[in-house]
Amino acid sequence: MRGQVLGVDTRTGDGMVAGDDGRRYSFSPTDWADRGEPAVGMFVDFETDQNRALSIFPVPGTLPAHAQSSVAPAPDENDRNKHVAAILAFFLGPLGIHRFYLGRTGSGIAMFALSCTVVGLIISAPWAFIDMVRYLLMSDREFAARYARIPG
Repeated sequence: MRGQVLGVDTRTGDGMVAGDDGRRYSFSPTDWADRGEPAVGMFVDFETDQNRALSIFPVPGTLPAHAQSSVAPAPDENDRNKHVAAILAFFLGPLGIHRFYLGRTGSGIAMFALSCTVVGLIISAPWAFIDMVRYLLMSDREFAARYARIPG
């Protein structure tokens, strides 16, 4: 039978499912047959035994209404490229050019000012190298979310 989770007690894990037949069925944590935890509004498939829901599985491809609105949208295409940023960090890193490219003007100015002295170069060169490694290890999705140009 199919139904929807009506509620779950966070302390005990006991809950209630509304079946497609219009009846309500109780369940305990041992009745949950999937990894993870039940959530209010989740659509489930289950077996019944009188007023109990047994062997409860979430229905694939369905989310409760509150979870659908909280799913993060995919980031828009980014006009900045992580490989370009990494190359700039490698060759011109101590000057902070890669920071300007990514829209991080404040830290770009700080790196540029530091590079005017020998001591500053000792600080900004490793900083740029670490930035380069971070950009290369970062997923494209994370890079786009972090460094997307804000319209306006």
